[in-house]
Amino acid sequence: RMPEVKTFEGGRKMARLTLVTNEVYKNNNGEIVKNATWHSLIAWGRSAEKAEKYLTKGKEVMVKGKLINRNYTDKDGNKKYVTEVEIDDFYMLGRNAEVVG
Repeated sequence: RMPEVKTFEGGRKMARLTLVTNEVYKNNNGEIVKNATWHSLIAWGRSAEKAEKYLTKGKEVMVKGKLINRNYTDKDGNKKYVTEVEIDDFYMLGRNAEVVG
């Protein structure tokens, strides 16, 4: 899906997006197994601006960043724990890769 971008006072941007990684392998019975794992990503500043401009659903991308663990209390009073990748930079991959900088 497209990045969800917010602009804060002073013009600083923050983008939230989702990335899927696909794993394909053969199990012990020789059957092909496909697993998809969804990851929550967050980008700030220049990285958020680049994500807003270049990233669309289905684009192949390599992400450079760090894992961030945080928690919050939802509207029902339940404590929730979240792990996100905070993007430092990303690189477009694939045949139609664009140079972003």
